[in-house]
Amino acid sequence: MHDRARIHVTAGGGGDGSTSFRREAHVPRGGPDGGDGGRGGDVVLVCDDSLRDLARFRRRTHFKAGRGGHGQGSLRHGADGQTLELPVPPGTEATLELDGTRVELLAPGQRAVLVRGGSGGRGNKRFAGPTRQTPRFAERGVPGEETWVELRLRLLADVGLVGLPNAGKSSLLSRITRAHPKVADYPFTTLEPVLGTLESEHRQLVIADIPGLIEGASAGAGLGHEFLAHVERTRLLVHVLDLRPLDGSDPDQNYATVERELERHDARLARLPRVLALSKADLVDAATGERARERWSKRLGGVPVLVTS
Repeated sequence: MHDRARIHVTAGGGGDGSTSFRREAHVPRGGPDGGDGGRGGDVVLVCDDSLRDLARFRRRTHFKAGRGGHGQGSLRHGADGQTLELPVPPGTEATLELDGTRVELLAPGQRAVLVRGGSGGRGNKRFAGPTRQTPRFAERGVPGEETWVELRLRLLADVGLVGLPNAGKSSLLSRITRAHPKVADYPFTTLEPVLGTLESEHRQLVIADIPGLIEGASAGAGLGHEFLAHVERTRLLVHVLDLRPLDGSDPDQNYATVERELERHDARLARLPRVLALSKADLVDAATGERARERWSKRLGGVPVLVTS
């Protein structure tokens, strides 16, 4: 999944104004009639919900809008340059190096102008006056703005599944949605976020399976920064905890590790509503699973605790 990109965008320059004079029969000294140049095109980001990531910017990084047309005689105005639209998926954040401006595109159809085209130059007709009746000059068009832009995608999901590698997040997602994440009995099976949808009578819930977090994820270990960014906009976290880890680790310590990394990354994540899902209950007897549910329910107070296989 390509959730970051760096692109260079250049708006179109304005067209030059025209230096022209009327040429008509029986008018030996026609006055100036040079038209203005057209305005350069802008470069615009457009939110497109048919896109999943920023892969289109992997091979091409430079983008330029159309230049404005030059003015012509008979006061003809140059054509405006064509605006360049760059579609991006919902949840894209753009930061402009030009001035530090940051914009987010969340709703389909939302637009954000990155750089604006230059204005067209004025034709010589604009400079004619009582003391200068035949100006033999015109303005050049103004160059368009240009800048580097950092693009970052943060998934828009209602629910985020978090936990250590191999905790059972992908299995849970595949059971409750139609998503088909890769499921295997070894760590780091999921290497990029996977989205699934859960249909209800009144609305659709989007659920994100976030790749496993490890100790130090909040400091960037194991691409932790990249993964944690995708839960920043969720409204509910489901912490998936393995009842019987194959590596013999302690579930209590595993729970604490994930919660600690979430809080270190962003204190707001620690305040999000939680559900604890005790996974792989099929590997223990029913009584053991129920005792674990009761113990965690008592420990966490108002946090719902579920037992899943």
